[in-house]
Amino acid sequence: MCSILTFYKLTQRARPLKNSIYFNERYNKYLFPGHLIQTRNHSSTNNKTPRWSEWSGVFTKFIPVGVCLIAVMQWRAFRRKSQDRVATELEIKCYCLLPLRTVSRCWGWMADVKLPEVLRPYVYSMYINMFKVNLSEALNEDLKSYSSLADFFSRQIKQDVRKIDQDSCLVSPCDGTVLHLGPVHHNEDIEQVKGITYKLPSFFGENTWNSRREQSRDYRSSLLHNKKDCPQLYQCVIYLAPGDYHRFHSPANWKPTHRRHFHGELLSVNPKIAKWIPGLFSINERSIYLGEWEHGFFSYTAVGATNVGTIKVYFDKNLQTNCSTKTPKCRDVCFGNSLELKKGDIVGEFRMGSTIVLVFQAPPDFQFTVNPGTKIKMGQSLGCVEQRKQVDKV
Repeated sequence: MCSILTFYKLTQRARPLKNSIYFNERYNKYLFPGHLIQTRNHSSTNNKTPRWSEWSGVFTKFIPVGVCLIAVMQWRAFRRKSQDRVATELEIKCYCLLPLRTVSRCWGWMADVKLPEVLRPYVYSMYINMFKVNLSEALNEDLKSYSSLADFFSRQIKQDVRKIDQDSCLVSPCDGTVLHLGPVHHNEDIEQVKGITYKLPSFFGENTWNSRREQSRDYRSSLLHNKKDCPQLYQCVIYLAPGDYHRFHSPANWKPTHRRHFHGELLSVNPKIAKWIPGLFSINERSIYLGEWEHGFFSYTAVGATNVGTIKVYFDKNLQTNCSTKTPKCRDVCFGNSLELKKGDIVGEFRMGSTIVLVFQAPPDFQFTVNPGTKIKMGQSLGCVEQRKQVDKV
């Protein structure tokens, strides 16, 4: 009796499925995805949809997202592995083939374009927020008074916000970050960052400014003036970020007697690139000022970079950087002995961030007062002689 009742209930439940086309189609579609069974009204047709349509969403949505995620993960893994790897000659050549000079000239042109006075506060405020510029240090805090981005980059600062350390024989020529500093090795290698070097001869070029160069055994010795009292060369590299104060000053009391301009590349001088490309400062465009100070040889170099519109040196009106074409030869200018710079005197300006390289002669007891990676301000002490320290203490 129970089995008869059970069979009756099952037949009653199945009956609507046979009599209802709507139910029938939906029921069978649920049981058999992508197929419809024949019904009373459609007994002679067999409508089928392609199987790939059900998976089209997977191919058009999820797989591309997954591929992108995998690519990002692989790129991050590659960057982690390549942090300690330097660029090969092929990679450097490929990098130099990029139209960075054209891009830098376009950027310089855009930076010199005069902006409408209404837009100036908005444009400069975006730049201030992006690069964390301290506008309170500017001599003129009115954003509408800067006609172009280039004028805002090279803005003057108030005299009392930078104090020159008079107790140190060497001070910072600019605001920036110390990439590296220390003595120049006897193998004529200079470290642009820790572990990555460039050659002294390739950086300065042939020594034609020293009449006593023929008496020297090597290139490094040919730069020295007083070899007995000051037999050591030192170097310091300071990187100017886009948000830093873009004018550079004299780091010591010295006399520039010679200028040498190299029309090199305009590769980025970002610290990450400096760790990747050896000899970066010997490849890039640079304006080298050679002379002497109280301890002997002294050099002051402004290095060009990507998107640096121009390098202006106020006492060198003939200097032209970021030209449309580059030449393999350097251009020399002799100033004689008439030019003399005091510590803290204004020298020039960058139309965007770049790098200052100091190479100088000093006694063996010279000591740097900062470390690599230190954020430094113009006028802050870079180093001094130990004997002078002791005299100051007494």
